[in-house]
Amino acid sequence: MDDQKEKKKLKLAHSPDSDDAFMFWGLATGEVAVEGFEFEHILSDIQSLNQAALAMKYDITAISLHAYPYVANNYALMNVGASVGDGYGPIVVSRDPLNLKDLPELTVAIPGSLTTAALVLRLAVPGVRTEEVAFDQIGDAVKDGQVDAGVIIHEGQVTWQDEGFHNVVDLGVWWQEQTGLPLPLGANVIKRELGEEAIVLIADGIRKSVAYGLENRPEAVKYAQDYGRNLIQEKVDQFVGMYVNDFTLDWGRRGRLAVEELLLRGAEAGIVPKISSIDFVG
Repeated sequence: MDDQKEKKKLKLAHSPDSDDAFMFWGLATGEVAVEGFEFEHILSDIQSLNQAALAMKYDITAISLHAYPYVANNYALMNVGASVGDGYGPIVVSRDPLNLKDLPELTVAIPGSLTTAALVLRLAVPGVRTEEVAFDQIGDAVKDGQVDAGVIIHEGQVTWQDEGFHNVVDLGVWWQEQTGLPLPLGANVIKRELGEEAIVLIADGIRKSVAYGLENRPEAVKYAQDYGRNLIQEKVDQFVGMYVNDFTLDWGRRGRLAVEELLLRGAEAGIVPKISSIDFVG
């Protein structure tokens, strides 16, 4: 009981998506522990998490890379837990056949102004007209003609064909063609005020949680299926395979270069504030 009292309780926030559920399965079930800490898991959609990070609401949180320049003074970018698309990413879909050159004249639904999908869309189509729509309602907005096209994120990336949509552009493919790099979409950040020792311990715990899922993939995928918005297990496994990978365990050289390039291009385009340096911790 004394050990329990001494544990520091931290708020750990992430999205209720199957890839995040897979990553945090070990920690959430207690199979992985971080000495001296316990975590309150908070689940929220990514745009809400971005806004919460602006208010410093959580100790550790998933955010969009787009949001990082706005919170960099208070949060450090963790070296673990990233969602990176290597040659794939959010997909702009439409009801009728369109191509990238059509988009400047059209309205495109985005899943939040601070999402990385919105940032890359604006890089690919400068001056594009956008309309914010909840990520899980973008498909309906496109079908109903409320918008001309929409950026599909999360599990929609493996189901859009089933909905009969046309692929206007895969933003991960576009990004790789432009830069030769993978597309960094989401990351975990941690409050700098926790201090280096705690940050290293917590990052190690999250890495062990990701590794535990990868080592026990069938069980982790089954757990993640509860967060997969009625996806069949095969689709959950496909989506998890896309976004829980080597980059999730550690950004690595290519991943870090991709983060730097994305935020540099965003700053040069006037979309995000310029930050002098990016420190990857843990």
